Amino acid sequence: MHIKLRDPKRVITLIDYKRLRAICLPLYVVACLFITFNFSGCSTKQYRTDPSLVGYSEQGIASFYAMKFLFRKTASGEHFNQFALTAAHKTLPFGTKVRITNLSNNKSVIVRINDRGPFVKGRVIDLTRYAFSTIANTDSGVIKVRIEVIA
Repeated sequence: MHIKLRDPKRVITLIDYKRLRAICLPLYVVACLFITFNFSGCSTKQYRTDPSLVGYSEQGIASFYAMKFLFRKTASGEHFNQFALTAAHKTLPFGTKVRITNLSNNKSVIVRINDRGPFVKGRVIDLTRYAFSTIANTDSGVIKVRIEVIA
């Protein structure tokens, strides 16, 4: 089977196309990973958690960021990385480490606060897709969680 490309002088067979795709796809994945991890830690400011916050706890609804925020700057100045263990909270200081526990299955994940939000009524924290997927199925969209400040 022959597939004609835009250049009428060149005809590429389906087998040639599959070989080309087999070469280009890994290069594309490597380039995406390089860009992702290159921009993941661009914040130079170091934040310290107020020791009086350790032990603070709250319960509420958690969700995860949409993909459209990938590589945008967060409120702390870092570039958003969907594959990092970070979260957005309305009031906790940047750099605060919190344990997020899914109340339905008791799975937990430790994340670092690096953004402000969520800006949806009734939600207490926004997680990255990776952090959310470690404690729940992303198909659920939102889950009930307990937030505990640990450092």
